[in-house]
Amino acid sequence: MTEEEKMLSGKIYDTSDENLVKKRVNAHRWSKDYNNTYEDEEEKRAKILQKLLPDMGEGTYIQGPIQFDYGVNTKIGKNCFVNFNFVVLDCCPVTIGDDVFFGPNCTLVTPIHPFLKDERKIRFKENGTAYDLEYASPIRIKDGCWIASNVTICGGVTIGKDTIIGAGSVVTKDIPEGVFAAGNPCKVIRKITEEDSILLKKHLY
Repeated sequence: MTEEEKMLSGKIYDTSDENLVKKRVNAHRWSKDYNNTYEDEEEKRAKILQKLLPDMGEGTYIQGPIQFDYGVNTKIGKNCFVNFNFVVLDCCPVTIGDDVFFGPNCTLVTPIHPFLKDERKIRFKENGTAYDLEYASPIRIKDGCWIASNVTICGGVTIGKDTIIGAGSVVTKDIPEGVFAAGNPCKVIRKITEEDSILLKKHLY
């Protein structure tokens, strides 16, 4: 297996691999390029996203600033909205469904580091190149989710469709569909029902 194949399959891989370094540098450059645009520069932004996120659905809007580790390992569906300061460390695949909303300051992190300090330390090859023992686990966010502001989603997590993750949550385990979940660590608070309809909130009209 190549180092990229190891990384994407969740095995320990060489973070200093030349191919992976090149892909990260490209993604970091394109992220910076996007962050340096104005939101009314639609054509310029679209061209950058075509390179950074080639698997992004129609109608999806990304406010920026953004930071992706690879970009090409992230799939985003149709009609999603991504607010300010979106960070995705997509060493393993990140799959985001259709109609998903992200509040400001959301972070999706697939990498996982060893618990033992001696295994976690930076290592050096004979030529002086630094690397570490690292692996990753995929993240899946299904259709219709709302990920509120300042949420962190850790590697290995799947969030079921139509679920809401409350502001400030740290999601370390799977969350089922159709629920409101929040906290650190994030836990299910209750199911979402028809009684949550905005049309029933008369004080809003």
